[in-house]
Order: sequence, then structure tokens, then C-alpha cells
Amino acid sequence: MTRRTVIGAGALAQPAASLSGYTVGVTADRRRDELASLLESRGARVVLAPALRIVPIADDAELRAATRACLDNPPDVVLVNTGIGLRGWLEAAEGWGLAEPLRTSLGRAYLIGRGPKARAAIRSAGLHDKWSPETESYEEVVDHLKARGVRGLTVVLQLHGESQPEYTEALQAAGARVIEVPVYRWGPPTDPAPLHRLVDLVTARLVDAVTFTSAAAVNALLRAAGPTTDGLLEALRADVMVACVGPVTAAPLRRLDVPIVAPARARLSALVRTIVEELPKRAVTLEVAGHSLTLRGHAAIVDGDLRPLAPASMAVLRALSAVPGRVLSRAALLHALPRGADEHAVEMAVARLRAGLGAPGVVQTVVKRGYRLPN
Repeated sequence: MTRRTVIGAGALAQPAASLSGYTVGVTADRRRDELASLLESRGARVVLAPALRIVPIADDAELRAATRACLDNPPDVVLVNTGIGLRGWLEAAEGWGLAEPLRTSLGRAYLIGRGPKARAAIRSAGLHDKWSPETESYEEVVDHLKARGVRGLTVVLQLHGESQPEYTEALQAAGARVIEVPVYRWGPPTDPAPLHRLVDLVTARLVDAVTFTSAAAVNALLRAAGPTTDGLLEALRADVMVACVGPVTAAPLRRLDVPIVAPARARLSALVRTIVEELPKRAVTLEVAGHSLTLRGHAAIVDGDLRPLAPASMAVLRALSAVPGRVLSRAALLHALPRGADEHAVEMAVARLRAGLGAPGVVQTVVKRGYRLPN
């Protein structure tokens, strides 16, 4: 029997079904339906668990004070982080009768749009962006401004939900006066139950990948884990693929030594393409009793046919496939099942596994010893 990892073969190469058999967690809120639809169109099972929600602060005294500071001391440089942020800022200023003075002040500055949506919002407001980072990262923006020279200049940062002190401090160290503009804040999800459920699913390895579209969502998931954070991180480092929309989102995970995958461009469609490319590479394929058997998250592919399996049956199959040809006793397989299961549960899981695979001889009984995947 041979055991190998494959990118895809036969039916797996068809893009429409390239994520069939996999479960993907989605932590986004504002664009969760769009991301879920993209993943489901590729065959994935999606677990929605918004980690945060956007809370506008149009009446917030802090935003009004930052706006007044921009009018009293017109900025030399303005970083527009998000399209929704710029639009919200101008709408809030409109309510205070300050929209036109603010637009005039911004129009005289060196405007940076961090990504395409930020640039589109700048142009929709009748303004003109002067530069945009190729990687859409804060690091590239700070490096660009430091190389350009910011000593004695006023730099305005439209925040992306929360402050980024490391970048503010880097610009201040280079001699800039920095004004942070908080247009919205991240708040906890309206219903925290799905997020806590996702923590449990990741820790139990019952999802194959989890997606993040903001660094704040990463931190929210870690906070939700609470005392089980170590178990969550262990799963993310070893068994559950982490997909981030870009380098800013990935930064907290990299600091925790969690491997991530990310597209070259920060787009949801590119994020999904990256998952499609990377997740099947983790699939294990075995040649068992004349059958080709590929293990995915909640399904096996037998001779090109997708066979969804119950969690207990999938757990038994994973345990057997980890030691192909070797006999595992009922007691050994019991460790693969949830706590509280007994040896009868092992027998039931094996029976359902055989029925689900629909391939005689793949799971072999060795009398008085246990089960194995035969050569």
C-alpha cells in the first residue's frame, strides 16, 4: 500500500468541486455572505462565526476632535485605510456642517489609498490619490513615507477599526505629527455563540481551514478561546489551515508562530483561490485493496467519488490511515472518538465507515485484534 499527499487528481481537478469534502470557518462579518458564497460555490461546507461587528461612531467626540484638528492644522499626508472609513468620515462631517472644509483640507494633502476600495472612495469624493502601496500593507506605507521624509509634517491616519500603535510610533519617531481618525470601532458580535462554537470546532480539528479578513478578528478569536487558547493555537499550527486576506491581517498570527497562507493581492476572490490551491495539497491519498482513497475534512474520495462520512467514522479512518497496514485495537481506536464513547461505539463507527465508503475490503477486521487498512 502506498501513502502520499496529492494536489488533486481526476474529479478533484474540477474547479467547481475543488473544496468538496472540506469545512471552512468564516470569521468575517460585513462581507461574510460574499465570502461564504464563494467558498460554497467551490463545494466547501461553511461555518459562519462573525468575530466582530463594525460600530459606527459618527457622533463620537473623539472623531469630531480629530476632524477639528485636521481643519485647524491642515495635514500634509493622509492615509485612507478603507473606503467605508472615508465615506463614514465625510458623512459624519456633513452632519456637523464640516464636510466641505474637510474635503478641501484633504484635497491639499498627499493622499494615500491603501487599497482599491480606499482609492475608489477617494475618487468618489472628488479627490485624487497620489500613491498606493503595492502590497496594501501598513509596513509599505510607513517605509514609503519615511523614505519620502515626514519630519515636521502632519500625517493623518484614518484608522481601520482600531489603533495601530506600532505604525503611529514609527512615524512619530521619524519626526511626524500624527493624527489618528477613528471612524468606526470593532465591537463584539451580536451573538457570541457561533464564535465560541468555532473555537471548539477548530480545537477538535472538525474544520479544515479558518479565514480571517482583519487582524482584529484574529484577536477576537483568541480572546473567545480564553483558557483553551493553547489548544486552539496547537490546532492552528499543525492541523487547521489558516487563510488571511493579507499581511496586516496575518501579523498577529505570525507573531504566534502560526503558519498562514495569503493571496498576493488582498481580495476575497483571491483568498478563495488560495484556499482552493493550498487545502487539497494537505489531502492524504492511499491505495487500499485496489481502491484509491483520499481523505478530506468530512469526506473520503473513493475511486473519484466523494463519500461524506459521519465524524466518528472519519475519526476512525484518519487513525487507521495514519498507520496503514498496521492493526489498531478497539481500545486504540477509542482514543480517536469523543470522550464518553465505548468499544461498542468503535464497532458502530467502523460499520458506518464501511457503509459510507461503499468499497468492500478497504477496512479489514483482524479477528481478536482489531482493524486495519490492508495492503
